[in-house]
Amino acid sequence: MSSAMPDLLDHVVNPYDLVLDGTKVGWYADRIAAWERGEKIAPCTLDVAWTRKCNASCGFCYASLQASEGDTITREIALQFLSDAAEIGVKGVSLISDGESSLVPFYAESIEHGAKVGLQIGIGTNGKVLRRPLLERILPHLSYLRFNVSGGTRAGYSRIMGVPERWYDEVCQNIADAMAIKRRDRLGVTVNMQLVCDPKDEVELIPFAELAQRLRPDYAVVKHCADDAEGHLGVDYTRYAQLDETFRRIEAMGDRDFRIVVKRERLKDEGRRDYSRCYGPPFILQMSGNGLVAPCGFLFNAQYKAFHIGNICDTRFKDLYQSERYWEVLRYLASEHFDPRKRCGPNCLQTQTNSFLFHLKAGRVQLPTGTPPPHLGFL
Repeated sequence: MSSAMPDLLDHVVNPYDLVLDGTKVGWYADRIAAWERGEKIAPCTLDVAWTRKCNASCGFCYASLQASEGDTITREIALQFLSDAAEIGVKGVSLISDGESSLVPFYAESIEHGAKVGLQIGIGTNGKVLRRPLLERILPHLSYLRFNVSGGTRAGYSRIMGVPERWYDEVCQNIADAMAIKRRDRLGVTVNMQLVCDPKDEVELIPFAELAQRLRPDYAVVKHCADDAEGHLGVDYTRYAQLDETFRRIEAMGDRDFRIVVKRERLKDEGRRDYSRCYGPPFILQMSGNGLVAPCGFLFNAQYKAFHIGNICDTRFKDLYQSERYWEVLRYLASEHFDPRKRCGPNCLQTQTNSFLFHLKAGRVQLPTGTPPPHLGFL
């Protein structure tokens, strides 16, 4: 068995030990120290996709706002990218970003290759194509597997995710199969279900929690919807506070072995940022499914071309990383000339990493001590 594979069930991750936010960056003391000295550091985490295509049409999908110039990521380019990431010191690669990566023919091979070269691999997916044969192949190589199930009822799931109602039963079966394989083979992968919550769909929260109780993944997550600075998706952040009673109710539906998590830190203060510098991208960087490397998904859109670093379909990732362009963009974002409170939408992927680093530099928080949490490769 490859040493890069997750631990076996004898060392299974307790879902209550998981830290599900970017404050985990604090455990990278050496990289933080090097970053503060102005040195180049490899990202801890890369959030990427192999395609921008998707077989669902979720109403909350931020990818609809991320159209940019790019190319097609081939098998060779994807495997080379993973090798480059491992070579420069990246710890974890999440296959999420702005597309459904399970649709590419080299999906399973890319997961196997990433684990082989020493990366922790996590995936987020709508789960439609993750039937048992594919699960049998990929689960031994994953750190986590996240199913996006953004509706608790068949009708709500179909409406919110823009798919036929039959998908609901098919994906539920895929989740059940994933857990059965994990238990049978004593795998250390954590399996979770995620509901992306638009406040107007509060009625789906209790049914989602009840569904998760029946399927019993390791944990279930309720998180916010992201929107851009102009509010094109129409997410009303003021309404999240009104859901607090429902959030408390579903959190109480967990038990000793099954956890339900509401990402409250991402929902408070109506998505407003408590920092004025963007320090996170050197630690957690994003790549579009068309090969575009940018500091974050908010900046994928062609209108933000000034922040685009390059494309792995044209230039190897390790060469982009070594380029002056890479560091020029990241230095500008961290400078006084860029204020994310004024120029970014609410709740980007890097927001809690940004917040931690900002307050660390100001002396308001300290680096953590003790035993590091699981899944440290994913901020």
